[in-house]
Amino acid sequence: MNMQTLIQPLIQRNAAKIVFVVLDGVGGLPVNNRTELEAAEKPNLDALARKSACGLHLPVAYGITPGSGPGHLGIFGYDPLDYQIGRGILEALGLGLEVKKTDVAVRCNYATIKDGIITDRRAGRIPTEQSGKLTGKLQKDIKNIDGVEIIFAAGMEHRFAVRLRFPDALEPDAAMIPDTDPQKEGKAPLPPIPLSKSAEKVTPVIAKLIEAAHNLLKNEEKANFILTRGFSGLPHIPAFQEAFGLKALAIATYPMYRGLAKLVGMEAPAIEGSVEDEIGFLRQRYNDYDFFFLHVKKIDSYGEDGNFEGKAARIEEFDKLLPQLLELRPDVLIITGDHSTPSLIKGHSWHPVPVMINSPYVLGDTCSSFTERECLKGELGIFPAVNILPLALANAGRLKKFGA
Repeated sequence: MNMQTLIQPLIQRNAAKIVFVVLDGVGGLPVNNRTELEAAEKPNLDALARKSACGLHLPVAYGITPGSGPGHLGIFGYDPLDYQIGRGILEALGLGLEVKKTDVAVRCNYATIKDGIITDRRAGRIPTEQSGKLTGKLQKDIKNIDGVEIIFAAGMEHRFAVRLRFPDALEPDAAMIPDTDPQKEGKAPLPPIPLSKSAEKVTPVIAKLIEAAHNLLKNEEKANFILTRGFSGLPHIPAFQEAFGLKALAIATYPMYRGLAKLVGMEAPAIEGSVEDEIGFLRQRYNDYDFFFLHVKKIDSYGEDGNFEGKAARIEEFDKLLPQLLELRPDVLIITGDHSTPSLIKGHSWHPVPVMINSPYVLGDTCSSFTERECLKGELGIFPAVNILPLALANAGRLKKFGA
């Protein structure tokens, strides 16, 4: 029995509000004996942690490093082992592309390549405006490959998405193609390789797409190549409102996270701006929804860049804004991350993620601050991420008793 099957008959509706803040990649590892959370000056987060149920969640399983898709699915109450979704579909949906059963969606990076070797996987994180112009250039010249319609959508910074629309519906495993991004500089791009019989009709199109894009971009100083990631088709996943009885609003400036929210049936309007702008948007729409997913990205970005001080500073920036959320007095406030991104590792990691749940119905007073070591002392212990949503519903009074 999965979580949705267990919860559905227990759901009861009320007026309780749940605010779910995801500080992307917030977990870390010690550098000079302190993690980024321990180094950051964050009096508001620490004070809230003292009044909250705290713990550490496992996004997937012990020792498994999650991507952003599985990381978010878990905290949204969907077991990422049951719903394995590529990042391509998330980026495409987040950028407003329609995706059908005839389609394969791909998330791409602009990259820098020299003499066949990748020198920068993110093309120096080129500005979004420049990325948009390059994506428009690709779309102008690449519209169809071997009868497959090619649609590009510009994303933020070095990211963009591509939708490949085939003439006929594809088999579910047609997108079983590993990334051409080797995940490290100093290596050559990987060729697209089919991992299923159905994928054999997709990989030649991808190879020609990469070659055509390189021919158009080869004179660019930084963004002279593309890396393809997260090949995916259209999956079936239960709608969030049906599964958990919550009318949900997603507030995220990065397309991939809006795409994930749309995939599970949340409303996810395209918005721009700072974290303070995101909080302002939440406040404006507070009377219209039961559940609010607020995504804070840059903490993760600095972790991936190995910038310990920058990641700590982004945590401090959110801490200063936290009182604006507390003024709303939500019935349940959850603050966590989708995964850990230690600057020491410069990428996602398998380490459990700090989480706190604040409501009138928690024990509290088990830890003194919102850090990895203190959360380990909390009443929630180390537990699967998929259990956060049921805990939120219970603390909101939205679950009936199970059994007689």
